[in-house]
Amino acid sequence: MPAPIHIFATNFELALVFSGVVLLWRHVFSPAVRAQPRPPLLAPWDIPLSDFFLFLWIVICGGLVLPVVAQQTARAFDFSAQTKLILVNAGFQGGMLAGVGIYVLRFNRSRPRPAFAFTASLLPGIATFLISLPLVLVVGLVWTGLLKRCGLPVEPQDAVAFFKKNQSPALLATMIALAALVAPLTEELVFRAGIFRYARTRLPRWAALLFPAVLFGALHAHLPSFAPLVALGIVFSLAYERTGHIGTAIVAHALFNSYSVLRIFIDPTAT
Repeated sequence: MPAPIHIFATNFELALVFSGVVLLWRHVFSPAVRAQPRPPLLAPWDIPLSDFFLFLWIVICGGLVLPVVAQQTARAFDFSAQTKLILVNAGFQGGMLAGVGIYVLRFNRSRPRPAFAFTASLLPGIATFLISLPLVLVVGLVWTGLLKRCGLPVEPQDAVAFFKKNQSPALLATMIALAALVAPLTEELVFRAGIFRYARTRLPRWAALLFPAVLFGALHAHLPSFAPLVALGIVFSLAYERTGHIGTAIVAHALFNSYSVLRIFIDPTAT
């Protein structure tokens, strides 16, 4: 990689992290904000426990069934390992998203439904993304150091290797679309608009924030990313609660995933 590009990318990343620190102070830790905290705008999700379990069951079934279909399709047509990875990933995300859609359209009797308001969510979503950067960076450094001290491996995710080694523009474009568009929409509807919104009025606040974040981190099945993803999930839940718009978390998630993909292309040591 040419040195000027690497220097520019490093400085740009530092600028993003610094902007996040400034926003974190202004919107979370400054004395003025702490003296006058804003009440959360998120309406409670008043549904019976049986309906909540029905929501989870439909989403889980979708996330299990479609990947199996995708895997069998890949075997039948003798697709490459990279194509198989994309199909299974797309099946998993698409299956969960289909489960959310089936529940909302067929079984959801509650009001109000999750508010998207993407126009109103754009700037808060950008701010949430920036605020998440320094927090995830610090948690990641501490977590990686702890894993190394315990003698546990710190290896990149399979998706990272895919982005680094794949030479097919079509496969790359598909994987980028899944990471930057489909995954944020699916995961925010499941973990924030679903699990967190239900839990926040029924569990202690710390548990309502931590429980979906831990599930979110575990979903990615990658130990080195677990703690940073838990921190990221908590930030997204707080942003959703504070704004009342799931679009805020979706925008922030999409920006974070896009940023992560871009880092892989620019920095060969990215994990």
